[in-house]
Amino acid sequence: MTMEMKDSGSVVLTAYHPHSPARIPGMEQSFVQDIPTGHSPTSRKSLPRCRRINRMLSNESAPPPAFSRSNSQASMDSTSMEDFWCEVESIKESSEDGSEEATLLEFKPADEGELEAEWLQDVGLSTLISGAEEEDGQALLSTLTRTQAAAVQKRYNTYTQTLRKKNKHTVRDVRDIFGTNDAAPTFETVPVSPVPSNGIQLPGQKPVWKSVSSNSCLDCGLDKGSPSVTEELSYEVSFSESITVLPKTQEWPKNQRFKKEDSALPKFIVRKSRFGLTEVGDLSAEDMKKIRYLSLIELTAFYDALGVELKRNRTERVRGRENGLFGVPLTILLENDQRKVPGIKVPLIFQKLLLKLEETGLETEGILRVPGSASRVKNLHQELEAKFYEDTFDWDQVRNNDAAGLLKMFVRELPSPLFTVEYLPAFITLVEKISKIKLQLQALHLLIMLLPEANRDTAKAFLQFLKKVVANEGKNKMNLWNVSMIVAPNLFIYKGKRANQQEMQAAATTAHIVRLLIRYQDILWTVPSFLISQVRKMNEAAMNNSKRQLMFDKGVRKLLRRKTMERDRPERPESDIPEGVIRVYAPLHSKVSMAIQLNSQTKAKDILARFHCENSRGSSQNMRGQIQSLHEIGGNIGQHCLDPDAYMLDVYRANPQAEWVIKPKAT
Repeated sequence: MTMEMKDSGSVVLTAYHPHSPARIPGMEQSFVQDIPTGHSPTSRKSLPRCRRINRMLSNESAPPPAFSRSNSQASMDSTSMEDFWCEVESIKESSEDGSEEATLLEFKPADEGELEAEWLQDVGLSTLISGAEEEDGQALLSTLTRTQAAAVQKRYNTYTQTLRKKNKHTVRDVRDIFGTNDAAPTFETVPVSPVPSNGIQLPGQKPVWKSVSSNSCLDCGLDKGSPSVTEELSYEVSFSESITVLPKTQEWPKNQRFKKEDSALPKFIVRKSRFGLTEVGDLSAEDMKKIRYLSLIELTAFYDALGVELKRNRTERVRGRENGLFGVPLTILLENDQRKVPGIKVPLIFQKLLLKLEETGLETEGILRVPGSASRVKNLHQELEAKFYEDTFDWDQVRNNDAAGLLKMFVRELPSPLFTVEYLPAFITLVEKISKIKLQLQALHLLIMLLPEANRDTAKAFLQFLKKVVANEGKNKMNLWNVSMIVAPNLFIYKGKRANQQEMQAAATTAHIVRLLIRYQDILWTVPSFLISQVRKMNEAAMNNSKRQLMFDKGVRKLLRRKTMERDRPERPESDIPEGVIRVYAPLHSKVSMAIQLNSQTKAKDILARFHCENSRGSSQNMRGQIQSLHEIGGNIGQHCLDPDAYMLDVYRANPQAEWVIKPKAT
């Protein structure tokens, strides 16, 4: 069974937007393919109102669009497109009755070269604009792959050419930065050696793959109806370097067809190398900041390799509330919540709504799809704003469908969308211009790595909940496609002064993105190992630059002369620990440290088990209920919570200067 969508580019979802254009040519015709036909007697009573969506979009009176789908299709499946449009109308009505406050994003058209300048700043290369010689920028440039360097060079060329035209000031020549003679290097693909996740390519070493077992790979396929053939994803080589043949056709045909069955999506697995897998919460905030820099460069190189333009918005200003629950920027909301619960990563109100639905609503038929009472949701909204932080709100009075309405209201009322205004066009482009699911997933993976921490943590909690909804399809009648259709307008329609056709795409496009997010979320929260590799190299380059800088300091030179005179004196070795032996610290255990001899089969979980055995009697009561993890700290990484299946000798050789500490994993 397939679903057709005709000329998705002509559909602009701005039904509730007061500043939308008066008329969009060809709008009526484009809906003929989008809205299904033949709904059963069990279809929603509000369906006739949903058919008015075409008139609302065009702001004119027009006859309802004709149906073109077969009556033989099942009711729940055939109404999936109707679900999308009914959800759009529900959003419009909630805005009109005043239950949702207007929060506007103001945009300013970018001047020529400004987007490139912003891009260079966003990837941590503002020094190329200022002309300053800073260590961080040089360290970043020294770690780039060939395709990544070409992407940076291309943007810097555009920026410098624009400045020369404007005669603003002298700019550095691109050849001074990259040390090349040609401003436009060739893009022929060359073989790239896989790099371990710990960032150091050992001589003659190849990635070692474990045999398949229950914990040896990350499996992102649904058992029911899943295809028997699985495809393996590799994190060892950058995605852009892996594109050896440019696809002949970059764009979907205008009559797009998406297969809605779960089995239509391929099953992907990510095998664990000897370094294990790393989740986004396993790295320090400083290293994740570098991951974001590298992800944007890699995403740009990836799109360049595919011949696709990476589009982005330029947000000028966001006006949001500074207190309350709904319509408050995530960062401000979290700051307020952290005064009450230190270290919290997902807003308290969002957590409570998810908990309410998980406890009582997962088996409710039509959850998320069947709307709650608009008047009840409005009253609950006002009551929550007044009583939530006082802990006097009665959650028992909240019906499941009303709680789902509040949850969706929270998501769409964020002043900046959960997946950020800047890169909403990139989300749309990955479906419109890239037809292969694997390439779509790789682009989506990099976009997730780009999200700010607050957005990423909140999105993760939301997608985990949606996965649970789909898992209860047998009782709630909400399959993956139904859930995607309902959630899509709440994530990808946002309020702004201008409706941009590239950002407001048709139903099937945005729903497909949500479907990928839900289905493959376990993959998306894993940091690609080639990015961790580059972070390690950045840290090493920064340390080496610092050492070289110290050599030119006069005071250091004097100290070195003094040390030279004393060099004949016998020196005490810094450490008595022999090669292949690490000292592990466990501050919360009764035995706080232990020297451990590593061999080729020692895993992180083996060290944890040894400490647990040695300290099983003397551990404090508070520590016994906590999940302990082995952390790699310092050296060429800030902090890294290790996968229990990581082979420690490989990790040690990649970062011999690190300290090894057992402590609770951050949650």
